[in-house]
Formats: sequence, structure tokens, C-alpha cells
Amino acid sequence: MADDKVNASETPVEKPDRYAEMREHYAKGEELTEDEVDAIADIAVSHVRSLLSYFGENNITIDEYEGDDGELILDVTGGNLAVLIGRHGRTLDALQMVVSSLMSAVLRFHYPVVVDIEGYKMRRKDKLRTLALQAAARAKRQHSKVTLPPMNAYERRLVHLALVGDDYVTTHSEGEDPSRRVIVTALRG
Repeated sequence: MADDKVNASETPVEKPDRYAEMREHYAKGEELTEDEVDAIADIAVSHVRSLLSYFGENNITIDEYEGDDGELILDVTGGNLAVLIGRHGRTLDALQMVVSSLMSAVLRFHYPVVVDIEGYKMRRKDKLRTLALQAAARAKRQHSKVTLPPMNAYERRLVHLALVGDDYVTTHSEGEDPSRRVIVTALRG
């Protein structure tokens, strides 16, 4: 029965959870320290560089900055990156999902990291805000509703947020993905 003994040197050793304290801070709603955000940025940049290397994009620059909603934004420039944006940003959305999944797997919590390519998402965000304001103006002028083109969930959210402060219109989404769209309706006043 001596074989039933477990040799301490043979037992698997668990790796310490490097991000437990960071995860705890984030779960409590505490602001992460600059070092913690830098660690997250380093991991995200490493994943983005690795993914882009599969496309032969090794000479890129990645600028890191904090977004309006506290998210970490990685703006990739250099090389031939237009193909990574794709039609209507669909390839970029897929890249975003892969990076978000990788980050959540490593950190074991979701920290918002946005991958942008040559400022595409910022330009798109500005365009959607303008589109939302124009739709609201048209809905109010015509005392009716305006249906916007199909958008993904992130873009629909941006439209809703752009009009949340307008007391003369309301917004809601209709339809099934990928044809789901925002409806801007004038309120009778």
C-alpha cells in the first residue's frame, strides 16, 4: 500500500493568479491603478500584434488611450490595414470579438478594450451621431418616425445614446440581426 502515498514533488502546482487583485478591484467598482491598466494594455497590444502578424502586418504602430467611457482604445496604424476593416467594419468587429475573448480568458473578467484601425471606429461613431441627430430632426419636422439602416448592436447603442437627451424623440430597435435597425419616433407634444 506504499504506492497510495502521494509524493509532494509530484502534485501539480497551481500557478498564482496574477490578476486576482486586479479582478477584485474591478468587481468592487474601484478604479484600476495606472500599473494595472498598463498591464492590461500590454496584454492587449501583444494579442493584437500576434493576430495581425498572421496577416503579414508586422510594421504597425498601436496607440493606446482611454476612451470617453473608461475603455482602453488601441488604434492600429501603418501597413495595409484597410482589408482588416472590411465591408461596413465587419472584419474589424470580428477582430474586436477575438481580442475581447482573449482578454477575458487571460484576465478572467471583462475589461473593455476597443480595437480601432486607423481611426475607423471614431469616424464611424461621429457619422452615426450625425445620422442620429439628422433622423431626430426629420422625425420632429415630419411628426413621424424615421427608420435607420440595419446596424450591429454597438452601432445601435451609439444611436440610442446620441438621442437619449432629446425629450422630443424616442428610440427603439426592431427586427432580427443582421437586419435589426433603430426607429426614431417623434413624441407628440
